Amino acid sequence: MSSEPTAALRTPLEQAAFDYYDNKRDDPINLKLGETDGFYHHHFAVGDFDRKVLLTSGEERAQAINAELHRMETRQVDALSEALGPVAPQARILDGGSGRGGTAILLHQAFGCRVDGVNISAYQNEFARRQAQEHNCAEKVHFHDRNMAATGFPDASFDYVVTNETTMYVDPYETFAEFARLLKPAGRYVLLTWCNNDVLAPHPPEATAIDAHYHCHTHRRTTYLKALIESGLIPYQVDDLTQPATPYWELRSYSRYATGIEQHYLDGYRSDRVNYIRIASRRGAVPPPDTPATPGAAAH
Repeated sequence: MSSEPTAALRTPLEQAAFDYYDNKRDDPINLKLGETDGFYHHHFAVGDFDRKVLLTSGEERAQAINAELHRMETRQVDALSEALGPVAPQARILDGGSGRGGTAILLHQAFGCRVDGVNISAYQNEFARRQAQEHNCAEKVHFHDRNMAATGFPDASFDYVVTNETTMYVDPYETFAEFARLLKPAGRYVLLTWCNNDVLAPHPPEATAIDAHYHCHTHRRTTYLKALIESGLIPYQVDDLTQPATPYWELRSYSRYATGIEQHYLDGYRSDRVNYIRIASRRGAVPPPDTPATPGAAAH
């Protein structure tokens, strides 16, 4: 299948993300770990690891570390499921920036409902569609070549929206307004992301290194809250998960697939300059169409 973008790429950040992910086809930290059980992730993890994996040696140790990393990444999706609350089988979830499909397929398995993933990478979407076939859920888990900031879906199409470490590729103000438009009244949006703790450091050096590595833009913590509220998405649960997000990077630093970014996350989290957060919000009153949008770039 051609890797030419079929989703609209409107900003340099979106183009950089497309160039990075649509051509990232031999990535061992994602592909090799996913071969364990057919769930392929592009996110990290919260929670501690089994320290016994570090007591082995040689090839046994290497395999144990990678198996534990994959277990942690798979369990990380529970942090979304828990914040969504009860989800009816007839509900519909949007997964914004769905990667190779792991989050969307796991959410379907958890709730039995329809899940639509949107992603600007045609390559990743085709990969995800194959995984949906492998997991026998292609009738209810669909992946679309669409931009999550401008999906083209009708108003009030979804009961829930999730983003699993993907909002660093978009303008939160624009994207959250799109999510508010897509959600039914009282629909819920749950996000997981790392962010700058702008109380301590609006532009921490660790985030600069992370952005260069992943071709993204780490936003400030206050930007997320402002963008949600201005979009009519009212936060009802805000969790600082920085401490439980740290062990993943400790373990990954021992992996044969370590990329060199591990220490920057560890330094950022341990210094509290970079945070890992979960925010659950509910659609309230959506601003009228003629309300001027707050320029997101000014608050990043």
